[in-house]
Amino acid sequence: MRRACAELRRRWLATALLLLLGTHCIGALASENATTASRWVHAYATYGEPKYPRGFAHFDYVNPDAPKGGTLYLRNPDRRTSFDKFNPFIVKGNSPAGVMIFMFETLAVMSGDELSTMYGLLAEDMQIAPDKSSITFRLNPNARFYNGEPVTAADVKHSFDMLTSSKADPTTRTRLAGTARAIVIDPRTIRFDLKEHSADAILNLGTRLPVFSQKWGQDAAGKPKPFDRIINEYPITSGPYTIALADSGRRLEFVRNKNYWARDLGVRRGFFNFDRVVYRYYQDGAVSLEAFKAGEFDLLLEYSARTWARQHAGSKWRDGRIIKQEFPTGFGSGLQSYEFNLRRPLFQDIRVRHALALAYDFEALNVYRQYKRAYSLFSNSEFAASGMPTPGELALLEPYRSRLPPAVFGPAWTPPRTDTGPHAVRANLLEARALLEAAGWKIARDGVLRNAKGEPFEFEYLEDIGGGGRAVAVMQHNLEKLGIRMKLREVDYALMTKRQETFDFDFTLIRTADFTLPKIEDLTDRYGSKSADEHGSGNLRGLKSAAVDFLLQRMQDAQTLEQLQNASRALDRVILQGWYQIPDLYAPTYRVSRWDKFGIPATRPRFYTIESGLDIWPVWPLTTWWAKAVAASAAH
Repeated sequence: MRRACAELRRRWLATALLLLLGTHCIGALASENATTASRWVHAYATYGEPKYPRGFAHFDYVNPDAPKGGTLYLRNPDRRTSFDKFNPFIVKGNSPAGVMIFMFETLAVMSGDELSTMYGLLAEDMQIAPDKSSITFRLNPNARFYNGEPVTAADVKHSFDMLTSSKADPTTRTRLAGTARAIVIDPRTIRFDLKEHSADAILNLGTRLPVFSQKWGQDAAGKPKPFDRIINEYPITSGPYTIALADSGRRLEFVRNKNYWARDLGVRRGFFNFDRVVYRYYQDGAVSLEAFKAGEFDLLLEYSARTWARQHAGSKWRDGRIIKQEFPTGFGSGLQSYEFNLRRPLFQDIRVRHALALAYDFEALNVYRQYKRAYSLFSNSEFAASGMPTPGELALLEPYRSRLPPAVFGPAWTPPRTDTGPHAVRANLLEARALLEAAGWKIARDGVLRNAKGEPFEFEYLEDIGGGGRAVAVMQHNLEKLGIRMKLREVDYALMTKRQETFDFDFTLIRTADFTLPKIEDLTDRYGSKSADEHGSGNLRGLKSAAVDFLLQRMQDAQTLEQLQNASRALDRVILQGWYQIPDLYAPTYRVSRWDKFGIPATRPRFYTIESGLDIWPVWPLTTWWAKAVAASAAH
């Protein structure tokens, strides 16, 4: 009996030991997997792997040996004609141009030649939770503010707390709204817990959280001011420049910090080559153009096709002192289009919407040939549908075949043209008339298009004051030939916004933002069924479609770039072949005149801006070009 009990005890102990070891091994394996999934990395790519390895020397779109020196003269790049504060994150007042480019830094920066990939700047390493529920940053031990003090996790948390507080402007708060809290782990480490478990939330934290010192705005005794009362104090930042002179809200000068802490990092080598950067403020575009011709500043980005064609010309252009150049942009173009409100019975028939689109004469409006016709939700990008649907697209579309127009399964949508021959406009209008007749609309004896009840076909185009112009006149003229009356209703911006928010319109023009990767949250807001009845949403069309909702979800769930492309292109086919809007135009290039004083890197980034620092992309000319005169002097 004793021997039996001893044997039983031995077996029990052996089993317990095996169970304990097994649990330990399982836990160790899980811990190892979690560590692998959440390893410290130098960069984060939304899809795939980053292009540049840890410790890379420089981005390809810079000259790492660019000479330093000279002065860059610039204009105010937007409607701000003066400045009266130095805090760009509060509502009241106007902050000066350039501070976001030359003074403030973020934990990471976007690469200009990859799809949504960020590399550490203030942070030397990042750790992303496998489920994207948090991101942890480990700061570079060499990071310094211009006063010589180290950048700490406490400074980062202070910046986050201020920029998400009620004292900050709504736009800044919105960019960081996907983050729940910031937690300081140690002086160099900070973790952010995310409300939105998404790549967008991660990228926003890395590239849209400007970091500044806790001492910015403190008085001599170290007492801090409320954030919205920090107005005239220069920001204490870690960037490559400091403010040298601010003159009456009309002129601002930056001077390069020769002890800039990040000058030898791969993400900064070849950047910020001018010793001084001077902004001058002008009252309007006409004045600034004349100032540019007189040599008061060096670089002019032109928005007007008419001005570009007619006024960027003269002896200084002919003899080469000023160079006129178009720089291609790699951004996908946001859709600018005329939107039908499907809540109106008038626009619920696809044949009616198709007919109205045929009456739009884009070619007559594109007089200077500076624009291209929008052909997709994702024009100028790899997410636009083309040709016949691929097998990947068809797999997504087939379950909804019976509920979709047959054209969805044919060639990708192309806009009607009116420049294919002398009678192209007439042919389009004849096709439009046939569609309208099939939909029950016929020309009455009085020349007005009417339905079976005798009701006239008329609707209202809602536009901002002064925004109608020639496009509206051309459209009205062609619609009148079909017996349709389109009334123009011009209202001030506030009222137009209110009417759009409450869907109180028939027809209006909308422009969405450019992109690198499609922003799925924005697309869901604009096209998803749930938002169609929510006042203030982006679904101005009032579109409700099970197929669209399904494709939006497939975009959200995409684990690879190919899956995202298939879902995006399928969505493109459904929206465009539904004739829910009349796509308008996009600009595939930046139009720039520049004085011939610049050295320019041999390689251009895919994603960049020209003169504005309001986005997360490289402001390529301002940050990577250099003074030719300095280079020539160095050569001798």
